[in-house]
This record gives sequence, structure tokens and C-alpha cells, in this order.
Amino acid sequence: MAVDRARIERLVRELLEAIGEDPDRPGLTQTPSRMAMLYDELFAGIGEDPGAHLARTISVSRGPAPGTLPSGAVLLRGVRFRSVCEHHLLPFAGVAHLAYLPGEQVVGLGSLVKVVETLAARPQVQERLGEQIADALDAHLDARGVLVVLDASHGCVTMRGGRQPDASTLTVAVRGEFTDPVARTELIALIGAGAPGSHEAGA
Repeated sequence: MAVDRARIERLVRELLEAIGEDPDRPGLTQTPSRMAMLYDELFAGIGEDPGAHLARTISVSRGPAPGTLPSGAVLLRGVRFRSVCEHHLLPFAGVAHLAYLPGEQVVGLGSLVKVVETLAARPQVQERLGEQIADALDAHLDARGVLVVLDASHGCVTMRGGRQPDASTLTVAVRGEFTDPVARTELIALIGAGAPGSHEAGA
């Protein structure tokens, strides 16, 4: 479902008036249209199926490089993302670390990035975002285990309330074999070994 830009423009004008501003003064005349374009970008993932990005897999035994099944997990670190918290419509941004234990099928690494981007491009909370990414990978990949770690800085923490600019939030979602703490210990250690931090990502 497409974002209704014209309606957003009308509502932004009303919001500016509600806070005591003049939407027709210089500096604000283009703000409603800019906000409409911004919201179109920020919420492009609403209604989009993240699993569609995982439809094209590569057979390990029949693919271009047969016999190359990884003996361990595939780990993609430091995928930068940004989203909007559904509580205050303030941004949160950080990095995602994704791992899966492949079976017969593997997937292009860019497809993992697109799953993150799709699910982040909708009003979110970090806890649910991590679970949704894990669900998508678990449901659409031939994976024996899935691990998703998100490390993000939230505008509702850094810009309002306690105003803690250095605070970040870490969440973990696991499926399959990685529900065993021992099985995911090595991955957690690899993620922490020089992985880029969310506090550098900005909000």
C-alpha cells in the first residue's frame, strides 16, 4: 500500500499550526512535501514481504561450486539499518549481525541485507524487529539455526527523557540449534570481535 503523500502534506501543515508555527513562513513552506517524501522512504517496507528477498537460493550440491557447504555458520556482521520507533515516531539506528547454519541451500548475502531493510522500513520496536528478521530467515532458508543480534541507538533515549547520548540497546533473537546457549557462544564472540558499534551509526 503506497504512502498517501498528499494527506501527509495536509497533516504536517496542521501539525505545524498546532505547535504555534506558520507553515507559510519562509523555511517551512516546503516542509510538508519534504516530510511526505521522507515518510514514503522511511515506511516503504509496510506491506512488503521480506521473504521475497530469500526466494532465490543456491543449491550447494548442484550450484556453481558444488561441495562448498560451509562446515559452520554463515555470519554477516555490521549491517547498518535505521527505523522509526512506533512509540514516539523518533528514529533508531544501528547495526544488525545475522547468522544462519545452512543446510542444502544458501542465499546471497545481499538478500540478507534486504530482509533487514524491508522489516526496518515500518514503525517498529527493536525487540520485534529482531524477532521478525529471525522468523523470515528461519521460514525461508534451509537453515538449521538462526541468530540475529541488533545493537541500536534510540532517539527516544538520546533526545528526550533521560537524554543518554551514549546508550545503546542490544537484542538477540535465535531459532533452531542456536537456541542452545553453548551453540551460539562462538558466534557471539565473533560478533563482538571488532564488530562496528551502533553508537557510530547515528540516529
